[in-house]
Amino acid sequence: MEVVVGQQLWAGVDAGKSEHHCVVIDGDGQRLLSQRVANDETVLLELIQAVITLADGGDVTWAIDLNHGGAALLITLLITHEQRLLYIPGRTHHASGGYRGDGKTDAKDAAIIADQARMRRDLQPLRAGDEIAVDLRILTARRIDLVADRTRAINRLRAQLLEYFPALERAFDYGHSKAALILLTGYQTPDALRRAGVARLEAWLRKRKAYNATAVAATAIAAANAQHSTVPGHRSPRRWSRGWPRR
Repeated sequence: MEVVVGQQLWAGVDAGKSEHHCVVIDGDGQRLLSQRVANDETVLLELIQAVITLADGGDVTWAIDLNHGGAALLITLLITHEQRLLYIPGRTHHASGGYRGDGKTDAKDAAIIADQARMRRDLQPLRAGDEIAVDLRILTARRIDLVADRTRAINRLRAQLLEYFPALERAFDYGHSKAALILLTGYQTPDALRRAGVARLEAWLRKRKAYNATAVAATAIAAANAQHSTVPGHRSPRRWSRGWPRR
């Protein structure tokens, strides 16, 4: 297709983790380029140059459906090369019922993103990310991962306690009691708790800075006194208690 010299173009990018799909359209919505590219700096630079060359001096407006994650490298390269870049939220371009064609493909999504950028006037440009904001986003994501890991670990802990020492499992809210987790690093069975006794257990907890050591010790000993039967599996906790979460 012959391209008019100096015409304005719109490049829509359906961003992924390892690959992106780019579709370039002209002012009439005609597709001039459709290309899948790897999320690699050299390849992305080649794509940017190809689109700039296609415009032949005209303006290029880029649009993308992600503003972080796998799209970060492409966004950085576009901003570095002083390209106009718009952000199209996923919920916007996913409203694709008015576009012809069946099914969802990366090429179709990229074309819709480009067309939305061509028609809409309310889209916000993407600018270079503020370093503090980026750092906060990374730290927040890391904290979410840590919380999820801790929740899974506590759920495993409770499931194992339930098998051989149900009284102790229901005695504490392990998700919110650091003292209860400290207790389990040293005492996990009814026999061990009864041998320790309230006074010795309380002193042991205080030495480890456990909050409300008196109440925790009394509750644990009461749970131990409620169960005198030995259930299979009661010898295994000491091996895996070292991996239990603390906070």
